[in-house]
Amino acid sequence: MNGSERRSVSIFGATGSVGSSTLDLIRLNPDHYEILALTAHSNADALAQLAIEFDAQVAVIADNSQYDRLKALLADTKISAAAGPEALVDAALLAADWTMAAIVGCAGLLPTLAALRSGKTVALANKEALVSAGALMMTQAQKAGATLLPVDSEHNAIFQSLQGGHIGQVRKITLTASGGPFRTWSKEKMATVTPEQAVAHPNWDMGAKISVDSATMMNKGLELIEAHHLFPIGLENIEILVHPQSVIHSMVEYTDRSTLAQLGSPDMRIPIASALAWPERMKTDCMPLDLAKIGQLEFEAPDEERFPAIALARNAIQEGGGVPAILNAANEIAVAAFLTGDVQFLEITEIVSRIIDSYSPAEPTDLSDIFEIDREARARTKAMIEDVKV
Repeated sequence: MNGSERRSVSIFGATGSVGSSTLDLIRLNPDHYEILALTAHSNADALAQLAIEFDAQVAVIADNSQYDRLKALLADTKISAAAGPEALVDAALLAADWTMAAIVGCAGLLPTLAALRSGKTVALANKEALVSAGALMMTQAQKAGATLLPVDSEHNAIFQSLQGGHIGQVRKITLTASGGPFRTWSKEKMATVTPEQAVAHPNWDMGAKISVDSATMMNKGLELIEAHHLFPIGLENIEILVHPQSVIHSMVEYTDRSTLAQLGSPDMRIPIASALAWPERMKTDCMPLDLAKIGQLEFEAPDEERFPAIALARNAIQEGGGVPAILNAANEIAVAAFLTGDVQFLEITEIVSRIIDSYSPAEPTDLSDIFEIDREARARTKAMIEDVKV
């Protein structure tokens, strides 16, 4: 970044993978940023340590049971401690210049919407917010005049590739996918996948839930829904291409048949840096891209028979209404059950599909409707998993 102006920053999900990467970048550029608020789900010790290191004004723990611990750890500081979902929203309303929305799941919806209402800049790493309530999110951002910057490597790549034109000139968007750790496995072999195997992504260092989503390719389905909201060119003009090396992060083809792509090493700090410094650029210590060393880039169409999550997501967009929220909620519960050994790997998408087919909620008109759809879908999924266990 240029100049001496300091940007106030709030990070929701500070102890997670994206939050940690964001703070790593701020450590490299301490003169340009000041921390307003940091939040975490339940790790009070890690949150307090970060809040003290970065001299945050506010530290919020989502888990109320950890409030006393957090308060005690911050007792000798000027940092305010708070806890619970309402405190997350209050922190978002502090209106930081730049907010990282990286809380996993629908728990991130309310604080993300609150941050957007401030009319400042929100960097979005929470897939589920756009998947479950995409229309509402985009309307809120537009109404408040907020800037919404995508942080997912694929959507950030599209955003960067659009700097060479505008959305009205776009013919096609291609989301690239690594294919996950089981790209070459048969369906029979995939039936034996363990949680340990599923969380071992070949290219990216991610949390357990996101890693499993990558292994089922549900993450690409969720990203398809995200792209549909962020880049309104029509669902039929957004495609997915498997690219095992994860070097080309996404591509934009324009009406003149020029295709622009963003390339980089598979390091989440690169797209985060793009959003953190936007509209400028910042120096990082990320590994440079060495194409000669990589030698070859491969591409293939996704196999939707072995990875049906992509088709599930595409159908969810087409059905509209509350179906994307059902997809997201059912997947979260099914993935959690897989990680605890209660369902098998291939059962994750089977359960999601069955939940989507099991009922049709009324068209959601506001956020309370989205939360009710989310609640019911979770309850139905948990009940179905109990039946599977029996």
